[in-house]
Amino acid sequence: MRLFVLPLLLLAAAPALADSLRCGSRLISSGDSSSDVLERCGQPVDRSYLGNRIVVGDWGQREEVRVEEWIYGPWNGMLYFVRLRGNRVDAIQSKRSN
Repeated sequence: MRLFVLPLLLLAAAPALADSLRCGSRLISSGDSSSDVLERCGQPVDRSYLGNRIVVGDWGQREEVRVEEWIYGPWNGMLYFVRLRGNRVDAIQSKRSN
């Protein structure tokens, strides 16, 4: 029984992946531009530069893009982490704030 409970506890502590984030009555989701995020959610409480990444396009072209993480909240006890790659939302994660 104890072996079954431990993985569940670890899973509950991990940040949750989300496809979208509601900012008041507006919504952002993967693929939205950074300007859309700012317009809908306002300024984040923190911005972190994570580095650059090489992205290979559909036709094999290579492009170096900036990767950032913007933090919103806490809203209802949750922090939201919006990862931007090349000025587009790449991922949204949420985590219970302490």
